[in-house]
Amino acid sequence: MTFTLVRATTPPASLARVPGSRDDSAPLRIGVVQHAWQPDTDALTAELSAAVAAAAAEGAQIVFLPELTLSRYPADTVPNGRADELAEDLETGPTRRWAAEAAAANDVYVHASLYERTGDADGRGLNTAIVVAPSGEIVAKTHKLHIPVTAGYYEDKYFRAGPAEHPYPVHEVAALPGVRLGLPTCWDEWFPEVTRAYSLQGANVLVYPTAIGSEPDHPEFDTQPLWRQVIVGNGIANGTFMVVPNRIGSETRPDGTPGNTFYGSSFVSDPYGRILAEAPRAEQAVLIVDLDLPQRDDWLDLFPFLATRRPDTYELLGDAR
Repeated sequence: MTFTLVRATTPPASLARVPGSRDDSAPLRIGVVQHAWQPDTDALTAELSAAVAAAAAEGAQIVFLPELTLSRYPADTVPNGRADELAEDLETGPTRRWAAEAAAANDVYVHASLYERTGDADGRGLNTAIVVAPSGEIVAKTHKLHIPVTAGYYEDKYFRAGPAEHPYPVHEVAALPGVRLGLPTCWDEWFPEVTRAYSLQGANVLVYPTAIGSEPDHPEFDTQPLWRQVIVGNGIANGTFMVVPNRIGSETRPDGTPGNTFYGSSFVSDPYGRILAEAPRAEQAVLIVDLDLPQRDDWLDLFPFLATRRPDTYELLGDAR
């Protein structure tokens, strides 16, 4: 299967910029891959390698991929036996190995997501996002914090929530100057607290590897517009670029019954809420997008959301239900 190439390499003007207030540093060029999982691992990794190569050929410095990059989405059904039989070792498993090969072959950073085995007694693992350098080193890692519990997304049976210690790490990569990167995952994207926590630490690019689509209990309810709207809104309120790679395709459960159908629509938005690039709902795609990173400061200088907060009034945001 081929990938549709979508280019957005001329960033729109920064509407709040004051002439002479920012440098003219080159934008960050990123690649975003939207793909369909398939059971033939060799065919799947060959397709993803081709997508990373296509992004690198367009000048992308880092390439972002969807949640559980090499895996069938497992949580469309309750596990039979230990869930973590499907998990992998972070350092030696197939996701890190493939990402390292793709990064080295194309001299580009590769972001991927995996079901990390932990050996927990309850049989659950972690949902982990990583960035792998061309050297093969993992230079960034973040665990998914918020875990869905709804029909078709029984992730609480597979994943434990990431630890509360240092939950929102902001990563800086020397080869990507100016980037302060946050790597939350999928369900995290619905929570405004996540974006705010990253923004308060100076993050300017948040990446949400995602696997979202049909709602088995509500087959006529298309959540795609709400999904996009809340992510874009969180980016506006916090001055962040939002990078959201989703998967496509209808997947089949191990018992042969239909699983979820994922609605693609991967996108990148800027701090002003503008959609810089968006993939189709049902086609594999590679987005090539330039990010004018100082737009974060332009916007938050004009609308200083962080500086005018009232933490002394936020007690109800703690443990209240």
